[in-house]
Amino acid sequence: MGFDYRDGAGVDFEPYPRFLTAAETAQWWRAWTGNPSLDGAEFRVFGQDGTGGMAAFWLVRSGEPLTHQPVVFLDSEGRTGLVARNLDGYLWLIAAGFGPFEAMMYPRHEHEPRADARLTQIAERWAPSARQSAAEVIDTARQEFPNFDETVESLCR
Repeated sequence: MGFDYRDGAGVDFEPYPRFLTAAETAQWWRAWTGNPSLDGAEFRVFGQDGTGGMAAFWLVRSGEPLTHQPVVFLDSEGRTGLVARNLDGYLWLIAAGFGPFEAMMYPRHEHEPRADARLTQIAERWAPSARQSAAEVIDTARQEFPNFDETVESLCR
């Protein structure tokens, strides 16, 4: 699934064909936090932007399936953000023309979202009852997990 980058005005995101392995995730997480004692097991990384920022499921809901876990973004400059409460919200977010970086920076980003008909069809097929605007997806996630940034920051060295 590709994203319309529109010469820098669109979404800069590359989904991976598979999740990072546990070893790859540990290597990334240790480098990102500067903390060699961490393994990043609480994340399932599924893509990145052009700067190397990573999008991941954050495994914070014990016993819940991956699709019910929140989606987060950790950029290459050390910024963090809740992107969506779960996969359903994420599907509607990308359908609205927001990638993980744009969602993390919302509303401080100059991004001009453009809905994507192909991605909207995917969201309608897989998450028909979860339809929300991008702002609703982002705000709902941030309300549920208001301390995500502080949680991650506490792990950094």
